[in-house]
Amino acid sequence: MIIPTLLLLAGSPATGKSYLMDKIRSAIPELVSISPDEIKEDMADKYGFDNLLEKAKLELKVWQAYYHLLEAYMAIGKRIIVTEYPFSDKQKYELHYFATTYHYQVLTICLDATFDVLWERRYKRDREQSRHLSHLVTSYHYGDQLLDREKADNQISKEAFQTIISQRAYADFELGETIKLDVTNFSKVPYDPLIQKILTLVHAS
Repeated sequence: MIIPTLLLLAGSPATGKSYLMDKIRSAIPELVSISPDEIKEDMADKYGFDNLLEKAKLELKVWQAYYHLLEAYMAIGKRIIVTEYPFSDKQKYELHYFATTYHYQVLTICLDATFDVLWERRYKRDREQSRHLSHLVTSYHYGDQLLDREKADNQISKEAFQTIISQRAYADFELGETIKLDVTNFSKVPYDPLIQKILTLVHAS
């Protein structure tokens, strides 16, 4: 029997949370997933924004939609809900509230790596065409393109990235049973044992 579980994939940007989610989905096909970033991209496509103030206001709508969807999944009894984001104390209260209200156990996998590795990955990712443009600019509407991502006007600097990681303490996020994982070298990450541990925790003995 599967225990109702909220599985949080936490940690700084560029720690491979989406990759880990795909591996977990392969082992647990019945899970449902929620990604704040995907909601953010969909809303940017739908509504657009012309400046950073409008972008910030849209961000509020993103989190309203995220928590609405999370609660809806819990209310209808989805057994395993997996969600990935650089979670911090900003989201802890709501996540704890919904899990407690709907009687879900919480399991957190918190990924971390050395800062230089994180920055190298973040820098590379933000310059790939697959990265949704809305993350990188101060003005965006559906259909906008920018072939040279170096020209994006809202790229984060190395110094600002380090400050955010430090202030928001992504690597220290804990809720429920928490497993810490060093992903500095992806080739050395024990993904298979991790998946087996998750399967053990979500199945009642």
